[in-house]
This record gives sequence, C-alpha cells and structure tokens, in this order.
Amino acid sequence: MNKFAMMITALLTFVGSSAIAQDTIVLPGEVRTYVLEQNTPSVQYEGEIVVGQPVPDVVEVYPIPDQPDFAYAVVNEKRVIVNPRTKTVVQVLE
Repeated sequence: MNKFAMMITALLTFVGSSAIAQDTIVLPGEVRTYVLEQNTPSVQYEGEIVVGQPVPDVVEVYPIPDQPDFAYAVVNEKRVIVNPRTKTVVQVLE
C-alpha cells in the first residue's frame, strides 16, 4: 500500500471514530436509576421520539436533582433523557 492510501485510510478511520464518539453519550448511573424509579405519567404522542431531535412542546420535561446536564420525560410509556436547555433527546431508555 502506498503512503497516500495509508494516509487516506488513517484519516477516514480517525474521522469515523470521532463521529461515533460524538453520538455516544455516557449517562451517569444515578441519572438512569433516578429516571427509572420515578412514577411519572406518560404523555401520548403520535410522532416518533428520535435521539438528537427535541421532544415536542406538549411533552413536559422534568429536572433530575443534582444533574443539571440532564432532564427526563416519559413519552409513549418510554423514559427519555433530554438536554434540559435544548429539550433534545439524548437517550431513550428501553
């Protein structure tokens, strides 16, 4: 393999792994535990809840104590972790 091909391969590997790392959010264990333990009513929504997209305005978002970077909602019986500032879905808990 020539040097040019090796450089392109290395660059594509780096760019690909960087993109994957940006999509992965590691939740602190206490965030997941807290959200799963809450008895919060579910909002019914006909659309799809998608990671990376904001939840609809009809969905109430609840803060998580001592975790200012995370909030949650319950939509269609699924617990959803969101960014409280943007209401963007970070993770859907199954």
